Amino acid sequence: MEIIVVDNSNDVEFKKEIERKYNNVKCILSSSNIGMGAGNNLGIKNVSNDYAFILNPDVILQNDSIDEIIKDVKSIDSFGLVAPISDKIEYPNYKLDKNKNQSFDPINPFKVKSVDGYAMLLNLKQLRKIKNFNFFDENFFLYLENEDLCLELGKNNINIFVIPKSKISHLGGEAVDYKFKDEIELSRNWHWMWSKFYFNKKHYGYLFAIFKVIKNLISAKIKFFYYLITFNNKKRRIYQMRLFGLLSSMMGRKSFYRPKLDN
Repeated sequence: MEIIVVDNSNDVEFKKEIERKYNNVKCILSSSNIGMGAGNNLGIKNVSNDYAFILNPDVILQNDSIDEIIKDVKSIDSFGLVAPISDKIEYPNYKLDKNKNQSFDPINPFKVKSVDGYAMLLNLKQLRKIKNFNFFDENFFLYLENEDLCLELGKNNINIFVIPKSKISHLGGEAVDYKFKDEIELSRNWHWMWSKFYFNKKHYGYLFAIFKVIKNLISAKIKFFYYLITFNNKKRRIYQMRLFGLLSSMMGRKSFYRPKLDN
């Protein structure tokens, strides 16, 4: 099995160590912190097979997770993307389209509207047939790049499935070093608001995007000033980031913010 590690540290020694230690692993260094979607695209460009299994570093596979996917996709006629299922029932990693009568199946692969991007198998042979399809939109740095991808597949009538027998654990915030917790929280808030406006503007237009975020804009402004006058600096910075991320997106600025992580 070919494994590609995409790393944004530009650490040449890390690349040498990984490739020396593992014969089947290729390490690709990006010149800067380019984000999840662009990092995935960089890996996809270097895949020589017809399938690419995208896996975030904060995901734990069970022993048979990949085997179950390989086994069950044989029963699917056509698909562009399949995903394992999160073992946290309260946090499903998929969304159903009720208008298409989609429903959960505990045993067999079932169609879904979209899946979270931290674990997904792409059928590259199928997806490369789509005209002007570029996989992940690299304007997103973080958040909603997976929703954007799945929406594009839906527009092209490409099926998305979840494999319920293939289970994974997603650590999420648990995987972040505690000393970076506050800075990561600021980054998340900035990018969530930037991505929310950009996503809606891209697919539904500027006015619709304004409608979708107006409550977020008002709430962020009120809470920013409230925490400013009550001297709650931690909360003030969070809502400041939400406000700045949203305003940057509304003004058409790129998703430029990067977390400041010093060792």
